[in-house]
Amino acid sequence: MTRFPEAENRILNKKICMKCNARNASRATRCRKCSSESLRPKSKEAKGG
Repeated sequence: MTRFPEAENRILNKKICMKCNARNASRATRCRKCSSESLRPKSKEAKGG
């Protein structure tokens, strides 16, 4: 199944909280759930490589 650029952008452009693992918007500076500032961009590579 092919991936559409719009769908891939919506799925992969997120930030993940390193404290509670919540998904946040890509422009977020702190977590929406626990207010932590330790966010990382969501991994874009497939797991189990």
